Amino acid sequence: MKSSNQLNIQAYARAAGVLFLLSLISGGFGEGYMPAKIIISNDAAATAANIKAFAFLFRLAFAGFLLESLCDTALSLNFYVLLKPVDKQLSLLAAFFGLMGTATFAVTELFYFMAMYWLGDAAYLKTFRPEQLQAMALLSLKYYTYGGALFTAYYGVAWIVRSYLIFRSGYLPKLIGVLMAIGGLGFVVRNFLLVLAPAYASDVFLMLLFPGGLLLMGWLLFRGVDVAKWNETASSRSAA
Repeated sequence: MKSSNQLNIQAYARAAGVLFLLSLISGGFGEGYMPAKIIISNDAAATAANIKAFAFLFRLAFAGFLLESLCDTALSLNFYVLLKPVDKQLSLLAAFFGLMGTATFAVTELFYFMAMYWLGDAAYLKTFRPEQLQAMALLSLKYYTYGGALFTAYYGVAWIVRSYLIFRSGYLPKLIGVLMAIGGLGFVVRNFLLVLAPAYASDVFLMLLFPGGLLLMGWLLFRGVDVAKWNETASSRSAA
């Protein structure tokens, strides 16, 4: 029979896989698919019309981000537990960077949600002309877009640190560590390019995370960690 410790760590691994899957789906919908359907980059009137016509879907996209952020917050704990036998301080550092990334992006999501209120029918908004309100709604969405992109380095650094721990762990495949390091570096590079050379800040850099992310998610869901090696690593660290 498996020990309670073995069952516990595998539960963390499986939970991480489920949370990662939910984060990818809800984030893809809330950050990618739905905003791309509603926001017309340089057309305030068309964007405002879309927000009003698809108000529920606009709110649903925000709910998607909310679910993603809840999953990512829980993932910070799960990955800390899974990787702390390799190096507790580095695993904690990765958790801090992950939480910082989630928190800063959560602040920028406020601008996304506020776009609806610029287009509301409150009495105090009557002071502005309709085209002014439309422009403010689009500007709010641009704050959301750029604000989120300007802080992706936190998310990238979290994965660079985790990838190092995965590579060293012995209870997760080294290939996952390599792929996730490339993905995390892509986030960091794009972030700094967005600041220093915006013309070169391609979304391709963000896509570098997907191969490793999908492999890691599948591995955690269907294989979990090598419990014997996890226990061995945890025991050796505690004895050191």
